[in-house]
Amino acid sequence: MRTGVRVTVVDSGRLDINKGILMTGAEGKITVPTSVWIIEHPHKGVILFDTGVNYNVADPEAAEKYWGPGKRDALGCSMTRDEAIDRQLMKLGYKLDDVKYVILSHLHLDHAGGMCHFPNATFVVQKSELRYAWWPDSWPGIVYCYNDYKDTRGYNFLQIEGDIDLFQDGSIKLIKTPGHTPGHQAAIVRLENRGPICLGADVAHLKEAYTNLAPMPYDWNTEILTNSYMKVRAIENAGIPIYLSHEPKDFHEFPNNGNWAD
Repeated sequence: MRTGVRVTVVDSGRLDINKGILMTGAEGKITVPTSVWIIEHPHKGVILFDTGVNYNVADPEAAEKYWGPGKRDALGCSMTRDEAIDRQLMKLGYKLDDVKYVILSHLHLDHAGGMCHFPNATFVVQKSELRYAWWPDSWPGIVYCYNDYKDTRGYNFLQIEGDIDLFQDGSIKLIKTPGHTPGHQAAIVRLENRGPICLGADVAHLKEAYTNLAPMPYDWNTEILTNSYMKVRAIENAGIPIYLSHEPKDFHEFPNNGNWAD
C-alpha cells in the first residue's frame, strides 16, 4: 500500500510555435508540450498543477470565439479534444470530482484553460496573480484569456502570498517565482521513492532560456524574472531536478516517460 505522493504528467495542448515567442531572440519553429501534472496525495486526494488549454480550442471555429481571432494559429495549437485535461483524467481512470485541489502556476491561457471542469475543487493561487489576471496590462495581457475564469467567481480560491508548505507535511511546497507574471509560482513535490522534484512551470519556457537567463517576449517584469531564475537555481543547486512545463526534453524524460513516478 502506498503511503507517499506520486505524480504523472500529460500534454494538454501541444504548440507548434515560433521559438522566438518562447525565448527572446530565438529563431525557428519548435513543438512543445503544455504539461499538466497530476499529483496523487495519500490523504488529500488528486491535485492538479495547472489545467492546460481549454477544450474549445480543439475546434478551430470554437477557438476563434474562445481565444479570439487568429490566436490558435498564431500559437500553433494543434490539440485534439481528447488532449484536454478532463479527457486525460478519465483516460487514467479518474472522475473529475476526484480532483480536490488545483494549483495554478499562473493564469495564462495554456495553464488555466481547464478550470471549468473542477467547480468543486479548491484553487490554490497567488493573490497577486488572481488579481492581475482580471485586469492585466495591455501587452502581457495578450496571453490571458478572460473566458478561462470569467465564470469562476463562485469557486473556492485559496489565495496565498509567497512561499508556503501547502499541507504542512512537506509533500508540496509552493514557491513564488514572479517575473513571467506577477504571481507565478513553482512547486516542490516530494515523491515517495524518488525524493523532491521542482515543477518550474513557466519560470522559463525552455531550459535554454533558463540556462542563459533569457527573458520571454510576454514577460511581465524581466528584472524580477532574473531574481526568480536565481531562486530556482538555488533549488537546483540543492540537488532537486527542475521540470519546465514547455520543455520537450523535460516532458519526455520525466521518470517512466510520463507515467507514475515513485
